Amino acid sequence: MSKIAIYAGSFDPVTNGHLDIVQRALKIFDKVIIAVGENKEKKYLFSVQERAEMIKECTKKFNVEVEYFSGLLVDFARKKKANALVRGLRAVSDFDFEFQTALMNRKLCPEIETVCIMTRGMYSYLSASIVREVASLNGNLSDMVPDSVAQKLRDKFHKT
Repeated sequence: MSKIAIYAGSFDPVTNGHLDIVQRALKIFDKVIIAVGENKEKKYLFSVQERAEMIKECTKKFNVEVEYFSGLLVDFARKKKANALVRGLRAVSDFDFEFQTALMNRKLCPEIETVCIMTRGMYSYLSASIVREVASLNGNLSDMVPDSVAQKLRDKFHKT
């Protein structure tokens, strides 16, 4: 049986830290589906379609699928016949949130495991919200996001 993992998030925008988690998950699972979340209650900088397209551009050399979803992640994972949910951890604060989420997901869908992958130290400070802030202030994004994402951020914040 194939080992299929879902790596879900907002990815607003996708960062080098996200891409590192994807590459490392590919060493563990036969297939990784990057699931771009759409929550009507949340305000995003990029539309779900834009976020998915950015990820597709950044992962075209990876063996992944990119899709978007709304609703419960475990429902999406069942539909995709996934065995696991991949989550990235940067700090203890991430662990607290992810631990509670993993327990709830296990209650809703006991057949799907949650696998946490610790971030590399060089990405421990990195979050999409920090990237958005740096981009809005016209800061250097070169170590934070791929060039194509940096350009989309510049286009969004600094239209001429």
